[in-house]
Amino acid sequence: MLFKKLREDINTIMQRDPAATNIFQVLLLYPGLKAVRSHRRANWLYKHKLYFLARYISERCKQKTGIEIHPAAEIGMGLFIDHGTGVVIGETTIIGDNCTIYQGVTLGGTGKDKGKRHPTIGNNVTIGAGAKVLGPFCVGDNSKIAANAVVLSEVPANSTCVGVPGRIVKIDNKRVKPNCDLDHIHIPDPISIELCKIINRLEKLEHKEEAKDETI
Repeated sequence: MLFKKLREDINTIMQRDPAATNIFQVLLLYPGLKAVRSHRRANWLYKHKLYFLARYISERCKQKTGIEIHPAAEIGMGLFIDHGTGVVIGETTIIGDNCTIYQGVTLGGTGKDKGKRHPTIGNNVTIGAGAKVLGPFCVGDNSKIAANAVVLSEVPANSTCVGVPGRIVKIDNKRVKPNCDLDHIHIPDPISIELCKIINRLEKLEHKEEAKDETI
């Protein structure tokens, strides 16, 4: 069973990473693969209440790879952690099958919740570099989280989420009409508007003064 899972993990990386040229390179040099393998051992120990050993494996993996995965997190098949440095996956996180996570991603909590504190990630989800997904909500199947997005609420299936805070810009490959005008190029300059108002008022006052002088 272990060899079958290892073979599947290696095949996943070979399929998704064009830089992966051979199996031995993936097996020996990819920190994401080492982190997933270590987590499977730690998760087994955690489920059998060997908490200290589980955390020890988790901490050793963090030191070696720069990837921190709590041993209680549930991870499906085919997870590809690309590059991996700075990835943090919290205790109550659940990740589905065939997901891709890039460097600097945090699947964490907000500090306000108890019990289930971390996100549930569906199948075939891609989370871009530096993205933060914080809270006990779901990210639907086949969704994409853009690089550096900060996601604080539920993401529907088959959607694309971008920005800070995260907002949905596509569902089923169709653009979602934003709730507000996001055109940052043609926004009127409020200072210019106020200056124009002052100039207009001064001109009116000057005209009034000129009219008074003429009557006198």
